[in-house]
Amino acid sequence: MHDPDAFRVLYDRYAERMFRYFIRRTGNHDASLDLTAETFARAWFGVAAFRDLAGGSAGPWLFGIARNVLFASVAAGRLESEARTKLGLLMDRNTEEPETDARWLTDVDQAVAALPSQQREAIELRVMADLSYEETAAALGCSPTAARIRVSRALSALRSAIEGGGAQ
Repeated sequence: MHDPDAFRVLYDRYAERMFRYFIRRTGNHDASLDLTAETFARAWFGVAAFRDLAGGSAGPWLFGIARNVLFASVAAGRLESEARTKLGLLMDRNTEEPETDARWLTDVDQAVAALPSQQREAIELRVMADLSYEETAAALGCSPTAARIRVSRALSALRSAIEGGGAQ
């Protein structure tokens, strides 16, 4: 059941932190606003899936959604860029993305590529392909718990690589 007033409290508590999370990763104000809005939209529609595993804090759940939104955004941007290249289309100079966006995408791509193969496959299936943990586990030939561990370790490694100045 959706309680708009309770969700408003959740939004007020986390919106600024969520925006800062995205601005640190993208360097783009408008993109960070869009990603923040998308995160809360997904939270609103996915609230039935919320399980309190953090002693009353929705923060880990929201930031998990934020990571998924961020990686989906990176994947979508990569697909759009590849499609434009294949079609021979050039971006209009007036709509060119800021340089920080290109650096951010490159950092994420490099960080993902640098992951151990099991973690890279897990993150690609769970986060980028948006498969459930059960589907990810089946594709990897492991248990859902092992899939969760691989994804968690991959996300931690990505966070460290990106916050530490990018992949080496």
